[in-house]
Amino acid sequence: MQKSKISFIGGGNMAASIINGLLQADVPAEHIRVADPSDEPLAAQFPVECVNDNLSVLEGADVVILAVKPQILADVSKSLATALSSEHPPLFISIAAGIQLEDLARWLGVNKPLAIVRVMPNTPSLVQSGASALFAGEYVSNDQKDLAESILRAVGLTLWLDNEADMDAVTALSGSGPAYFFLLMEVMEKAGIQLGLSQETSRLLTLQTAFGAAKMALESNEDAATLRTRVMSKGGTTEQAINVLNEGGVQELFDKALHAARDRATEIAKQFGEQ
Repeated sequence: MQKSKISFIGGGNMAASIINGLLQADVPAEHIRVADPSDEPLAAQFPVECVNDNLSVLEGADVVILAVKPQILADVSKSLATALSSEHPPLFISIAAGIQLEDLARWLGVNKPLAIVRVMPNTPSLVQSGASALFAGEYVSNDQKDLAESILRAVGLTLWLDNEADMDAVTALSGSGPAYFFLLMEVMEKAGIQLGLSQETSRLLTLQTAFGAAKMALESNEDAATLRTRVMSKGGTTEQAINVLNEGGVQELFDKALHAARDRATEIAKQFGEQ
């Protein structure tokens, strides 16, 4: 990875998080280029080349990371198609939610056997604690799979999917997932304040408890249900709280929420894939 020339099209938060991870993984700054209309923030943040022209970052690139919003990805991809080398096209990595490989291949040039990897990262990548699921198209070589994985591993955990259709479920679970936990932290903090704690005390206890629980789960071989029961004692305070949550239908609410997110990802694929 350290020898690869990596170009980004789009310079938003996710691009910034990956760039930060790459630099911390000792990828030379001169091997990273970014094309974005508003390049000043990234140029000030990282010692990498930032330009306004998408086509200029294609030349010599081993990897092109498409880090733009789904609604403009078709136009961006079509503008790149005519400039792609038919002999040595780069590996394309798309982090746009919902956009399928067949649509990307069509936009980038259906007559070219392009190597494309879809990735669904999430926002904790900003602090190198992300979770990224990857799916490789048929023209992606093993070396290119290793390269894609190493790039995303610079910002957290990575795993490969066998079916592209599972990407919508990943979007609902881990792509949108940080917001669910932020909501839970928000609710717990407010409840702590209602119990009489100061805002700062409630906030710190909530955040550290969330961090500690996640760390315990990551480092344990036991599932979440087992870990939960280990916190509970018969007739104790935790059991009473969990009973209230279960009676309120917490499982059903999360089922509905994740199905709604999954369905929206599918809608995005249909909406923007027709372009």
